[in-house]
Amino acid sequence: MPKNTRTKIIATIGPATATREKLEQLIDAGADAFRFNFSHGTHDEHKKRYKLVRKISKEKNVRISILADLQGPKLRVGEFKDGQAFLVKGAQFTLDMKKELGTQERVTLPHPEIFKALKVGDILLLNDGNIRLRVDECDKKHAVTTVLVGGILSGHKGVNLPNIHLPISALTEKDKEDLEIALKLGVDWVCLSFVQKAADVKLAKRLIDGRAWIISKLEKPSAVDELDEIVRESDAIMVARGDLGVECPLPTVPVLQKKIVAVCRKYAKPVIVATQMLESMINAPTPTRAEVSDVATAVYDGADTVMLSAETAAGQYPIEAVSVMHQTIQEVEKDPLFDRFMESSRLRLGGVCTDQADAICSAAGNMTSALQNVAAVITFTTRGITALWTARERPDLPILAVTPDERVANRLGIVWGVRGCVNKGVFKNFNNVESISRKIALETGIAKVGQYIIVTAGFPLYKGSKTNLLHIIKL
Repeated sequence: MPKNTRTKIIATIGPATATREKLEQLIDAGADAFRFNFSHGTHDEHKKRYKLVRKISKEKNVRISILADLQGPKLRVGEFKDGQAFLVKGAQFTLDMKKELGTQERVTLPHPEIFKALKVGDILLLNDGNIRLRVDECDKKHAVTTVLVGGILSGHKGVNLPNIHLPISALTEKDKEDLEIALKLGVDWVCLSFVQKAADVKLAKRLIDGRAWIISKLEKPSAVDELDEIVRESDAIMVARGDLGVECPLPTVPVLQKKIVAVCRKYAKPVIVATQMLESMINAPTPTRAEVSDVATAVYDGADTVMLSAETAAGQYPIEAVSVMHQTIQEVEKDPLFDRFMESSRLRLGGVCTDQADAICSAAGNMTSALQNVAAVITFTTRGITALWTARERPDLPILAVTPDERVANRLGIVWGVRGCVNKGVFKNFNNVESISRKIALETGIAKVGQYIIVTAGFPLYKGSKTNLLHIIKL
């Protein structure tokens, strides 16, 4: 404490970064959290990486959040006789359930739920949207299509169905198995892929049963239709721009990104902007100017976290990618316009706070700018909720979340401006709160003698009380 940036960085761990040396370098370069992608790797590999991250973070005395990203229902075509086929524009191409190798005329699509949902006129996107098919005829076992945009299609390429709601769960049997492994390890967050509706999140919450917090990945246009409901049910949201950019018209993705960030701010839920942020750094030591601008835009928008995927999982320059992202965040957050943007973006539901926690955290946010020489906000929190509401205000100060729960402290690692601190002391009266606040502020270095700190809490402390305390202390 204190770290000099408020926007957090998630780095995906993969073959390029699974060693002690690389993990230490990623943390030193600015990574706040690590994503374990359960679409790849074995359970034993994830277990070894998990133990290594926890060991390094303890040795370095830093808190690193760990995310388990579940694969979700991946919709893919089958294999081809020659490994691939060239689909000609204007030609007919059939998708069916036959267990035969594909040709230039047909290929297996082993997903009966897709055929049940299809109707004539629907558009199918294959291979990340590079191939476009129109459904001319369909039943429960096959679909005859016209190739609108052709190209090479190889085996196991993905299928996207824009604006089609599929009657499938966001959790496959593989996901449920991966989920239990991840929860036994002790991951802080579970990323739920292919969320289409709030009911998908409710199902995952029942299975997780409080053992981790849930990040809903928004990849389908249908999820945007239930955006408010999904955000309310989730603990955090990921703007998964990869599949979102395939299923939605590309020019709408930046608009959706801003909309999602704004709704997450409204409900005090952390929001992650992800996918292709520094894509060229998979193979190049420096990013494009447009990529740096993309990262900067997410920071200016007030995203809690920005994420690197293949750049750190399999790229040639993983440390450099985190370093560039960190430096970009530093430059944006130094800009005087940044704090003005954060202040102007404080959202209210009809101009009225929704409850007392909202009101107190809002007042604390106002105090950080109204009172001179304030060094930090210290929030005492049992479940982390007070810290989320405080971060929602985007104060121009560090936020130190004091909690008795190690898991809560780790989870807050992806929340804007928040650092977790574990303190299991017993607080019998208000004087204890004031004395421990002074001690923590000075020992962590977030404040100096003569400065003010703002304290928020639910009193009595650590009893699950709603936020009801706002106090200013001069050190």
